[in-house]
Amino acid sequence: MHNKRFVLGIALLALSTGGCGLAAAAGPERNVLVPAEPTLIDFVDPAAVSGLSAETLTEGHASRGPRYVHITYPSLAGAPALAQTLREQARRQLHDFRTRTGDEISDPRPELNVEWQLAAASPEAVAVRLRTGEFTGARWENSTRTLWYDPRSGRTTGSTALLAGDDARRRLVTLVKEQLKDRGAQVERDAVTADGDQFDSMAFNRAGDLVVEFDDCQLTPCGLGRLAVAVPAGRAAPLLSELGHRAQQATLDGTAHSGRATGTAPLTATTSGDGPDSPRNDTPGSAPGNTSGGPFAAPPRSPAASSRAGTVDCAATKCVALTFDDGPGPHTAELLDLLKREDARATFFVVGGNAAAQPELLRRMSDEGHLVGNHSWSHTDLSKPGTAKIADSLERTRDVVAAAIGQAPTLVRPPYGAVSGTLRNVAREQGFPLVTWDVDAFDQQGGATQDIVDRSVRGAHPGAIILLHDIHQESVAAVPDIVKRLRGKGYTFVTVPELYGAAGMQAGRLYRSGSEPSRKQPLN
Repeated sequence: MHNKRFVLGIALLALSTGGCGLAAAAGPERNVLVPAEPTLIDFVDPAAVSGLSAETLTEGHASRGPRYVHITYPSLAGAPALAQTLREQARRQLHDFRTRTGDEISDPRPELNVEWQLAAASPEAVAVRLRTGEFTGARWENSTRTLWYDPRSGRTTGSTALLAGDDARRRLVTLVKEQLKDRGAQVERDAVTADGDQFDSMAFNRAGDLVVEFDDCQLTPCGLGRLAVAVPAGRAAPLLSELGHRAQQATLDGTAHSGRATGTAPLTATTSGDGPDSPRNDTPGSAPGNTSGGPFAAPPRSPAASSRAGTVDCAATKCVALTFDDGPGPHTAELLDLLKREDARATFFVVGGNAAAQPELLRRMSDEGHLVGNHSWSHTDLSKPGTAKIADSLERTRDVVAAAIGQAPTLVRPPYGAVSGTLRNVAREQGFPLVTWDVDAFDQQGGATQDIVDRSVRGAHPGAIILLHDIHQESVAAVPDIVKRLRGKGYTFVTVPELYGAAGMQAGRLYRSGSEPSRKQPLN
């Protein structure tokens, strides 16, 4: 039997709510029929989970810092222990990566990127699948870990908590080796053991089979892509713990993806090929072209613009553009409240994965006169990859934004401000001007609110593009004083395109400031 799937990476993945599936497999193509695959994992649509937001740790940009880091993880209302465990793990990963990469600046820079999906969200179990990509100079290496949260006990555990002890782990080794026997000589079946962390990423597919995922280089030569096996439900059941049985049953009866999560509101939509150029090959989130409604609806092609664009003539007025990166996040709603109260407009460059989780915040941005821009799907350095992977990251983010606000974003801010000729050519072909900044509030990792205010105000000038981050409480708290002090100096707050007036912005060109002549630079 064939199902309609959407092709984005090596692994077949599914995003499922209410019977609609979204899958990913090898290559950048879309709307391609591929056979169903037993290691396919159904993921919960994050936009349908009430009380869900994404938290972020980030570090570095093109003009400073020895490394690039972007780690995201979910924060779910009613599950503080889960958020705390994820936060602690993110900090450990960042500390370890800093230690291993040192402080010497190299080119290309080392990069750490962590994304997440929900493999289950019900009153019986919540599963967070973390996909880590590391680039240390030669190629990307990928690893996967799935953490399970038990709403009954309030505890967060690793995937081995799905199993009923050491004997069950040893029996699972035998079943996994059996599943691998026809995978070819490159798979080292004998390397599968009950010790170590080989079983740190397990979840259930729609049939209740136990899907076991392995990291790059664990059982195969590096660079061959995702390796996973599916242990049939009936053979896995005798190995499961009490939590494992509840998680499997929730998958079989459908509540793992369409019930309630952690005792909160029902899961209903809110009303308002591996290589050195990609950290992962199984990113979900591509928009089905034949879906109506929901966060992955087919996007219209009308360009995004502020509903108040054209009300200010920046040729005759001192204009400045506040820009916010990496959201939406836990503090974005508060920021929108502040901007509304201050009657100030801004440009939000959103990360696609976060946008997919909170489309209602994108709608607020658009409805309240702000502009939504594209900051890539997962905040990986787009100056490293080839054309296909750059295009896929920008297209998926564009589609998610367009589904949320009814307009396709027209601007791209490259993650870390890193730009290559390949990126500029892709941006030109897709119709995207590239936007960086000329005033940096240096708030990427938070910092003192007053320092953020002072740097923003001190650097401001007519036509300035100010870089801020709405993922930090300190940055959001700085906004009222920034607005007050700059307004006192005669500035008006506009979205980025308004700085350029009738001259407009051209696809593929790089813009740092509304007053910078070099914005007319050649493409190459």
